[in-house]
Amino acid sequence: MTGSVDFRGVEQAYDTVAEAYADHFPDTSAEHSLDLAMVDAFAAAVIAAGDPRILDAGCGAGRLSRYLTGRGCLVEGVDLSPGMIARARRESPELAFSVASLTDLPFPGGTFPGVMLWYSIIHTPPAGQDRIFAEAARVLRPGGHLLVGFQHGRGSRDVGEIYRGMGYDVDLRRYNYTADEVAGRAGTAGLREVARMVRQARPEERDGQSSMLFRAPA
Repeated sequence: MTGSVDFRGVEQAYDTVAEAYADHFPDTSAEHSLDLAMVDAFAAAVIAAGDPRILDAGCGAGRLSRYLTGRGCLVEGVDLSPGMIARARRESPELAFSVASLTDLPFPGGTFPGVMLWYSIIHTPPAGQDRIFAEAARVLRPGGHLLVGFQHGRGSRDVGEIYRGMGYDVDLRRYNYTADEVAGRAGTAGLREVARMVRQARPEERDGQSSMLFRAPA
C-alpha cells in the first residue's frame, strides 16, 4: 500500500462549491442510461444476496444515495466535504450521512454487502488509489459487491477552471484511469471483476466514462 495523500485541497474545493454543485446535479438526470444500468445491476446484486445495505463512499450531496434508496437499498453515505454532507442531510434527512475520508472509513471490517465509489476516486492521484480500494474491500462483507464509476483515460485535468469560470476560487484536479488500471487496483485488494462498461464521451463530456462491478471472495 502506498503513502498517504493530502486531501485538504479537495475538501476545501467541494466545501466552496457544494451548494452550486448540488443545485446543478440534483438527481441522476445527468447520468447516461448505460451508467444507470450499471448502478441498477449493482443494486440488484446486493439485494439478491439478502441484505440491501450499501455504503455510498464519496456521496457528495447524496443524489445517488437517493437513487439507490428508490431501488430498495438501505444506503449510508460518507464524504470528505462537510459542505456536501450538510446539503445531503438537508435534502434527505431520513438517510445517514457523515464526514469521512475514503482512505479511512469509520466502519468495522465486513460491514456492508455493497460499496459504491461513484466518481469518488477521480480526485486521488495514482499514489493514493491502492489505499482507497483496500478500504473499500475491508468494509465489504464476504461475497459483497463494489461498484466504481470514473472518467476513462489517462493523465489529469484541471477541473477547477470550470468553477473559477463561475466565480469560485478553487483548485481541483481530476485524474483519469483506464478500466484495466482500475481492475488492477481492485485485484490487488482481493476483488474479482464481474463486469465493466466503457463508453465514448457524449458531446458535453470531455472524456469517456467507465463503470466496473467487482465482488469480494465469499
